[in-house]
Amino acid sequence: MSQDQKLGPSPEQILYANILNKGMLLGLVILLITFALYVFGIVSPYVPLDELSRYWSQPVKDYLHELDIPTGWAWMGMLGYSDFLNFIGIAFLAGVSIICYIAIVPTLWRQDDKIYAVLAILEVIVLTAAAAGIFGSGGH
Repeated sequence: MSQDQKLGPSPEQILYANILNKGMLLGLVILLITFALYVFGIVSPYVPLDELSRYWSQPVKDYLHELDIPTGWAWMGMLGYSDFLNFIGIAFLAGVSIICYIAIVPTLWRQDDKIYAVLAILEVIVLTAAAAGIFGSGGH
């Protein structure tokens, strides 16, 4: 290895890591706040805490059916309930990687790493499509 070659992370790796770190911290704060709203009863839950243990032994399908809870992204319509507010933090954390990939595309393009830029764009498309449930996985 010559002296001109530098060891260490590339600029896009540093950018990705910085965004991922900040996103993780923000997601954690969102989770803590929404959990506090739930546990301290500041916002009423869809399923009251004293009834929750009654449903623990049920398969998810039965639980969702019995309580008439929609699947997929329909939870967004239930954000008035504290037990659904925590989904905001979970969805945010799941999407942080998409934000990271979007952020590194300009850096990759400027450095003439067009193949990696295209791969990052494709990664954004695939992750977004998967989250939306386009691949039949049900989304978030």
